[in-house]
Amino acid sequence: MPKLKKYVERRDLSKSKEPKAVVKLKGSKQIFVIQKHEASHLHYDFRLEIDGVLVSWAVPKGPSTNPADKRLAVRTDDHPMDYAKFEGIIPEGNYGGGTVMVWDYGIYKNIKVKDGKLVPMKQCLKNGQIEVWLDGHKLKGGYALIKTKFGSSGDNWLLVKMRDDEADARRNPVSTQNKSALTDRTMTEIKKAQ
Repeated sequence: MPKLKKYVERRDLSKSKEPKAVVKLKGSKQIFVIQKHEASHLHYDFRLEIDGVLVSWAVPKGPSTNPADKRLAVRTDDHPMDYAKFEGIIPEGNYGGGTVMVWDYGIYKNIKVKDGKLVPMKQCLKNGQIEVWLDGHKLKGGYALIKTKFGSSGDNWLLVKMRDDEADARRNPVSTQNKSALTDRTMTEIKKAQ
């Protein structure tokens, strides 16, 4: 299946301001973005640049800085790289209709090692075991995405904060940091601007 096929099939880009489906291979620094998405249910879309697209997971409770929290992350369709800067409203009646905020963004490093060698991100994704170091505006440190065996869809993962100096069981950025890392706007301000 060609990259971004599902993205194109599910959207009418003549009605939505979402970016066009273009695969872009970038430089050596890979990006990540976490978008707060108020659709039928509020969730956070966790996206990692892998092989020219943003590989995506919907995280209902959002990311945590507490290593004891295991957050459900449901794999969704890949998104184009330009989606990393998309903030606004997907019109009602369209796939994912609702308000989207760039809650956090930055660069990441692959830190998954096996037998003393770095495992390529494409292989990590295929194996269902991803370990990355985030350097974002709100989140920093190691995070793991682990594919699980439970669930009927077969694409359920867990997002877990790794134990490092950035771990903090007392901090709850999902509830305390409610402004866009890109524009410093709240969800309400993003809605009103449309």
